[in-house]
Amino acid sequence: MNPSSTGWIHKFINEFPKTRLMDNYSSPTLFYGGLKNSGFIYGVSITTLLEEPVSHLKLTKEEYSKINLFHALLYAHFSAYPNDDYENAIASIISFYKDIERGKRKWLQRFSFSQSPSENLEKILSARLHESNTLLKTDAASLLTYALLYVDVLGYTYYLEEPKGLKVYLEAIEYTLLEYSLLALQSKEDKNKYDLLVIDMVATSAQFLDGAPSEAPTISDSLSELEKLFLLDICCLAVWDDHKMDASELAFLKKLNATLGHTEKQLEDCLGSLLEFSEQNAEKIKLFEYTHPVKQLYKQSTETVKRLILRNKNRLVKELTESGELLVLLTQSTQRELTKEEKGKMKEQLLDIIKSIPSLAIFMLPGGAILLPLFVKLIPKLLPSAFHDNRVEGD
Repeated sequence: MNPSSTGWIHKFINEFPKTRLMDNYSSPTLFYGGLKNSGFIYGVSITTLLEEPVSHLKLTKEEYSKINLFHALLYAHFSAYPNDDYENAIASIISFYKDIERGKRKWLQRFSFSQSPSENLEKILSARLHESNTLLKTDAASLLTYALLYVDVLGYTYYLEEPKGLKVYLEAIEYTLLEYSLLALQSKEDKNKYDLLVIDMVATSAQFLDGAPSEAPTISDSLSELEKLFLLDICCLAVWDDHKMDASELAFLKKLNATLGHTEKQLEDCLGSLLEFSEQNAEKIKLFEYTHPVKQLYKQSTETVKRLILRNKNRLVKELTESGELLVLLTQSTQRELTKEEKGKMKEQLLDIIKSIPSLAIFMLPGGAILLPLFVKLIPKLLPSAFHDNRVEGD
């Protein structure tokens, strides 16, 4: 089986009956632990959850992530509908992604759903991993995008119970993850230049989520056990720095852990799992090798966004020129703090442009909102002609 070739899902479901996907994991919590051990929760899958090899080929982290995402979605479906078959499960997963499309994102609009359902789902999963964009083949971009792929699994689990509330749920869970990741980053005692830059990037990205900060939910008993586990793991990943943690970071994690209703052992297990995974896979995952991973994360993310802007320079200049109000707002954002209303207008028009350029779909993927502030910051610097030639009088 080659997860990068058409027909891989058909081969996968023929080779692995439903019982092989489900029987080793008697509960969703145990399955989540398997996802973490594979690296999927950390954004860098190094294996699958299956005991036997899924392919005779040497698979990439992206291919492992694709298989793990598919496996996780199937597990959620068969947990809710134990008597269903693969055909119904695949149809349900496709329906879920189409509902995401109608509710929020437009990255499926360019697809032609004329092939078999399994091949259509292959296209969707490839889009989720944005495999066509070679600029994402860095560990920094992988962590930003792939670590939040589990939001799809949480969203699908919710969708199976309450399909009508999917859009609100996704907005809430994305903002909650972003909000507490920011608090985790801010808890560091001695912040260097890159810590502050990443904190600013994450904080600013909140304005690009559909749910305003004032509308964001706080942690409550309504969170499921899987949501709590994922939130804690993401916050542990956010403060991970040089295999050590200062007192204030640990204090933040302990407070969060208590708020979530977990025992002290739960936090110890989360930190222990991250330490063990990073030490065992440092050679495979370059970001874990760095002395200053936050610095590398920021620098690599910045380089990725720079290349995306430059590679789409002509199209961006054309779109910005035709969007007069957006051009004015982007120009003024370099000179003053925009009002809440202006930020909302800028976000709406900017996302319309991003949706129209396929190679910019990274910003619509899980975690993509974190990179949007870099996009806004770098456009005036990298496309100066669009701003100087079209500047309105008085600016």
